[in-house]
Amino acid sequence: MAFPKKSFAIFFFWLLGGGLAIAVAWTLDSPVDTALDVTRNPGLHAFAWWCSKLGEGWVPALAGISLAIIFIIAGRPPVGAKILFVVITCELTGLAGLILRILFGRTRPLADVPQGFYGVWYHGHWIIGKYEFSSFPSGHSATAAGLAAAAWIVSSRWGAVATLYALLVMWSRIALQSHHLSDVVAAAVLAVPLAILSKQLLLPFLEARIVDALKPGLKG
Repeated sequence: MAFPKKSFAIFFFWLLGGGLAIAVAWTLDSPVDTALDVTRNPGLHAFAWWCSKLGEGWVPALAGISLAIIFIIAGRPPVGAKILFVVITCELTGLAGLILRILFGRTRPLADVPQGFYGVWYHGHWIIGKYEFSSFPSGHSATAAGLAAAAWIVSSRWGAVATLYALLVMWSRIALQSHHLSDVVAAAVLAVPLAILSKQLLLPFLEARIVDALKPGLKG
């Protein structure tokens, strides 16, 4: 499938601007991380914890698949296809974030080792999957940002609600001191172009398979 020139232009300029945004966020990591820290505020900590839990991949997956099934059964397969597109896209962006943070091996804000990027090996040991070394980019934020970007693609109203959800998840990851500001920004920079690519590849496929397969039965 050929990609429209407009999509390539958006992809390119987003990455260019995104790289600059990450660089700027990098210089602001320390003051922003400190300013948003809620680990000593029980009320805000509890709220941030719930926002963070809602950013785990299984939450949008379960909610999205359930909604898609409801709309398909109700005779609205186009809506069901779009919901599945949003769900699969956010899971793919979350997976991409997971793979990258394993490879980069950046320390989390509260890590007991000097801050930095350690890759997959540290002090003679593999650190793949180690919590302290899996900060960049934020997986929760990549999932939430991917959901918001995909939702904007199919509906501005869905996109507005999904963006609020994504912002709360991203805030919570910094507030809980699980990620730096630049980790969250990098997740958004990663998620948006992936959602654009997903629109070209995944959305037409889902619409063709779901809508076309169910229309004859719906007409009958």
